[in-house]
Amino acid sequence: MKLNGRRESSNVEDRRGLSGGQKTGLGIGGIIIVGLITLLMGGNPLDVLQQAGSMMGTEQQTTQREFTEEEQALAKFSKQILAGTEDVWTQIFKEHGATYQVPRMVLFTDGVQTGCGGATSSVGPFYCSADQALYLDLSFFSTMKQQLGADGDFAYAYVIAHEVGHHVEYLTGLLDQVHQKMQTVNETESNKLSVRLELLADFYAGVWANYDNKMFGSLEDGDIEKAINCAAVIGDDYLQKKARGYAIPESFNHGTSAQRMKWFKLGLQTGDISRGTTFQCSDEEL
Repeated sequence: MKLNGRRESSNVEDRRGLSGGQKTGLGIGGIIIVGLITLLMGGNPLDVLQQAGSMMGTEQQTTQREFTEEEQALAKFSKQILAGTEDVWTQIFKEHGATYQVPRMVLFTDGVQTGCGGATSSVGPFYCSADQALYLDLSFFSTMKQQLGADGDFAYAYVIAHEVGHHVEYLTGLLDQVHQKMQTVNETESNKLSVRLELLADFYAGVWANYDNKMFGSLEDGDIEKAINCAAVIGDDYLQKKARGYAIPESFNHGTSAQRMKWFKLGLQTGDISRGTTFQCSDEEL
């Protein structure tokens, strides 16, 4: 991506060097741990996320260490991407007669305290609606590269934009509505609702990329392919088959590789938020 001269968001809290447990919100990265580690142990993805969410940290402790040039570069990159999402969604909300309320991004190491409770970095990046913040341990990008072969700055940007997509869902009221509905249905139906939330966040990430490129000319050759590859390798079916050789569709809670690629590409190609119909279409159309 072309980011030279782009501003960095000031809505970032850098807690790297602090440690503590946390409760997870929605996270694109949590499924990697579920798919690659927990499933090898025969666990259920939802059970794992619930267990991660129930872990409560104690007091955070400061650790003294120097950050590498790569870590600092990733921190700057993340701040620039968040700034881009601020510019894009401010514009989109304005076009629809609304005001965008920007989220915070918290950078942390190992574990962190949030409005949703406590969780460790093993759950991956996640959004917490209780404090309207997305949480990111930058080491997750190394996990993407080493374990899944999903590399490249636009692939990393897609991860951040996806979590911001959950913030957009929160601002529109959809996130709370769906979470309430999920509490009233069985696990299989709850998973289906979760999939639709995740695919909509993928779609919103694509919409962001469309606008960002028009506003700043940010995309370079190969960027789109890297992001689409990232969407493919974090599909539930791909991760479950990679972990234990087969997939259990009723346990999917983020969407298949094909679905995640489809909705990201639709947002990217159209830039039209009205096309984000993951809750209006049938299961077959999804």
